[in-house]
Amino acid sequence: MSEKTFPVLPCLAALGGLAMGAAQLMILLLAPEEERMGLIQKIFYLHLPSAWWGLFSFFLVFACSLLYLRKRDLFWDNLSEAAAEVGLVLAGLALLTGSLWARVSWNTWWTWDPRLTTTLIMWFIYAAFLLARRLDFTPERRGLISAVLGIVAFLDVPLVFFSARLWPGSLHPQVVTNAPSGGLDPQMKLTLIFCLISFGLLWAALLGLRCRLGRLETLTEACLGACLEARPQTASRLYPEEGEKNG
Repeated sequence: MSEKTFPVLPCLAALGGLAMGAAQLMILLLAPEEERMGLIQKIFYLHLPSAWWGLFSFFLVFACSLLYLRKRDLFWDNLSEAAAEVGLVLAGLALLTGSLWARVSWNTWWTWDPRLTTTLIMWFIYAAFLLARRLDFTPERRGLISAVLGIVAFLDVPLVFFSARLWPGSLHPQVVTNAPSGGLDPQMKLTLIFCLISFGLLWAALLGLRCRLGRLETLTEACLGACLEARPQTASRLYPEEGEKNG
């Protein structure tokens, strides 16, 4: 069954939107308030999923970069760029929600906590990765340079994930632990899982739409290149006397 008969991406986006709406109701009505932080703690249900799916996006950039170096297929280069763009948006959302949360919890908008610092560095690295893709290269050379950058950029991602464990003085608590309840109240845990799923649905829809746009950009570049190559031949057929003069 083709996508024309069953529109996968619009259905996925609609399902993700409905799931996000249901997730907001669960955050407001089902999840209890945390004893010390109160209502502001509920921003956690947006902060953590955006951070986790952002990190997964950057892992996907890493995997696609390896596959491109092995197969030299522009499909993997296109998917790598799409994952980097979606990941950058989600990482920015994680930084924004974390800053709002920190203002109430720590009485400051920003602190050079290890996780905050490594996340900010990661955001700038992948922003530079996307800027490098705007340079004037052939698609093949751009894919090769981007693949190398995508592999090198991933070095910071494990530091972000394990920073709270690597630096004991980190202000970030280990919310999800090996405890039987995962370190959370059962209703909090259920709400968090549902939020992760709803973010995942929207993530998949955004990634698919960005990949489709990337394919259209590649086709446009190819058509434009073919037209530019055909122009001198077309001109010589229409004005043969000009071709003789130039010859």
